[in-house]
Formats: sequence, C-alpha cells, structure tokens
Amino acid sequence: MYARSLQPFIEELLAEFRVVYLTGARQSGKTTLVREVAERMGMGYVTLDDQATLASVGSDPHGFIRSLGSRRVVLDEFQYSPNLIPAIKEASDRLGTDEKGKFLLTGSADIFRSAKTQEALPGHLARLELFPLSLSELAGRSFNIIDYLLAGDFQSESVAFQSREQLAGLILRGGYPEVQGKTRRARQTWFRSYMEGRLYKDFETLHAARGDYHSKLQAMMPYLAGLSGNMLKYSNIANDLELNDKVVKSYIEILELMFIVRRVPSYLKNRAKRLAVRMPKVHFTDTGLACHMLGLGNEEQLLKSQYYGGLLESLVYMECCKQASWAQEDTGMYHFRDKRKHEVDFVIERSNANIIGIEVKASASVKIQDFRGLTKLAEFAGSAFEAGILFYTGQEILPFKLGALTFHALPIGLFSGGFSSHPNNISTATPSFRT
Repeated sequence: MYARSLQPFIEELLAEFRVVYLTGARQSGKTTLVREVAERMGMGYVTLDDQATLASVGSDPHGFIRSLGSRRVVLDEFQYSPNLIPAIKEASDRLGTDEKGKFLLTGSADIFRSAKTQEALPGHLARLELFPLSLSELAGRSFNIIDYLLAGDFQSESVAFQSREQLAGLILRGGYPEVQGKTRRARQTWFRSYMEGRLYKDFETLHAARGDYHSKLQAMMPYLAGLSGNMLKYSNIANDLELNDKVVKSYIEILELMFIVRRVPSYLKNRAKRLAVRMPKVHFTDTGLACHMLGLGNEEQLLKSQYYGGLLESLVYMECCKQASWAQEDTGMYHFRDKRKHEVDFVIERSNANIIGIEVKASASVKIQDFRGLTKLAEFAGSAFEAGILFYTGQEILPFKLGALTFHALPIGLFSGGFSSHPNNISTATPSFRT
C-alpha cells in the first residue's frame, strides 16, 4: 500500500465536519484509503457495491441510516444510491454541534457537483478528490510542488535527472495503484479490463444510455486521448466522428463526472465569464490510460509519436492538480489564450487572485523565446502576475530575465520528490479546503 498524502487531511476534516465526501476515479485507491481511515478512527464500514446492502438501501433509505445508530460509518461507493442523501441530511440535522465525522462517503462519480445535491447538505459536507497516485507518492516523498511554486523561492539547485525514456515510462505507467509494477502485457490487460468492466458500465448508469452508446464511446475515447493537452472543439469531434454536437458534449460531461477527462477553462480577469468560454482545454486524468487508448505500449513508440508533447503536458498538469489537493493554499487551474492566439499551457490562480503561469516543454534545452507566451500572460494579467514557470526535461533551476520580468525554468523531475541536494525540503503546513 502506498502512503496517501490526503489521509491526514481526511482525518482532519472528519474532526470538523459531519459529512466528508471522498470522490475520484474508479481504482484510484479510495476503498483502500477509507478502510485505513476507518480502522484508525474506529468507524464502521459498509459498501454499497454489495447487492444485498444496496437492495436494503433502495427499499428503505431512512430505515437503513437509522439502523446504523450512533456509529460513525464509512459508506463506500455512495454513488450507487444517491437517494440516501435525504436520509443522511436527516441524520446530520439531528446531531449536536459538537458531533463531527458521522459519515465518510466515497463515490466514483461526482454526485455532489450539482447545485441540487450541494444544497441538500449545506454547511455539513466537505468534499475531497482522490486522484491516482502522484509521482511524489510513488517515490515515497512528501514534497509538494504547489507549496513550492507559491513560496516563490526558486534558488539554483540540482534536481535528480530523469531521461526522456524515464519520463516516457512515467507517462505510460500512469498513476493507478494496481498498474504499478506490472509488466507491459499485464498493464495492457488491466487497462482493457478497466475499460470494459468498469468504465463502460458506469457510463451506462450515469447516462441512462439508450441505443448504441457503446460504439460511440469506443470511438470517442481514443480521439479524446489524442487530444489530451489540446483545445477541445466539440464541433470538430462531432464532424470527425460523425456525431451530433450535443451528444459529444454530453458524453464528455459524463466522462468528466467519472474523472476520466478534465476540462480546463480559460483564464479571464472576469471570473464570471470563465466557464462560459466555449473552447476549454482537455486533459486525460491518467496518462497511462490515454496511452492504452492510443495503442502506445512502450517508450520508443511514445517518444516517436505525435502525442508525446501533449501527454507530457497532461502529466505535469495532473501532477499539479494532484498535489494541489493537499497543498497549503486553495488554488484554481486555468489555461490562457489571447485574441492573437498567444498561449500558456495552464495558469494557477491563488486565493488572492494572483497567478502563476506554467509552460511545459519536452526538451532539455531552454531558449529565451520559450517564454513568449508567459510574457503575453504577464501583460494581460498586470499586477496579478506573480511568476512564470517553464517546466523542462533538464536538471537545473535556471532564471531568465526579460525586461523587468524574471522567469524560471524548472526540471520536471521536481514532481518525483524534490531536490537531489536537499531531500528534506518538503511541505509540512496544514492545508485549507474548499467546502
């Protein structure tokens, strides 16, 4: 079992909230993690993946919750029975103000994303997302890249070298715990089973699919994998796959609820307009699954493919998302593209609205021209621009000065656990959470 950096924060929130909801993709490690939390904190454990339990819940949700009595309990795979929400609200309302941590819920679909379900437990619920393993968790380190970037102390230090082949291996493997250590053939078998045994079935449940959704989804998945790290144009996908625009968008929305893909809205000064922009970027949340969908089985194939740059960007983007989930400060993730098509791969926005621009380059060399997009972002953001970072495949932290601005090139190797010369340079601060 890998140590999960989110575990102490789950336990902290159980001491502060009546209900904690841990969500994330299938096979990301939720059940293993909550079983560990339940054992440490003396909680009961019930899975709704059990058909008899699910039938009992379906027949009398309020009676089921009352039967738990005063026990604090984990309800695993909660997405199978959202009709439990009113019963949980009733039980939560009956608790005293000092009674916390009554329910720890898990779900492989983000059922609390909608306004309707959020309103069902106002002030009672804290939501956390568990991603597949981060590179720092795989390395057994607690270095947090988000805390490091927000601290802004980019001193010239050496980072453990990672070759192109090693980076390609990280992309191919991805972060699902069950894949780690498997042979290439076993990994392919696992991903195929994951698609057929879990993803397609869960999609049917969420979509209430009618007709031939299976063949449409089979065509769309590798198409989206090939788009990872690029702009998402629904009309282009619809034309190429001969589908309706609305079908394409609805399928992608469901895949996002299932944590298979992640759409990244544009960074605009007006926050209200960000989600209204029609062309987000898209990232596969696990690069290993994306490689499987694209038929990329080894490092040589990946490095020679047209997809390497986009998947490397997705690796860096998702690492930032993963480590942001246990960082000290709450942040948002966007991408930048101005009217003249100057682009920055993604933008980290702090709670005070200051931003850090991030570029990703699949090269061990850096030129001053590589900071052009970051320069345009700095002009656009004005005083909100705090730092510009270019992640590259070299080994050194390097400053670059353009006029009054100083940018930094940082090694992608940082994500695997920090500095080779200062292994104890880690974050130990207590994070804040969005509830």
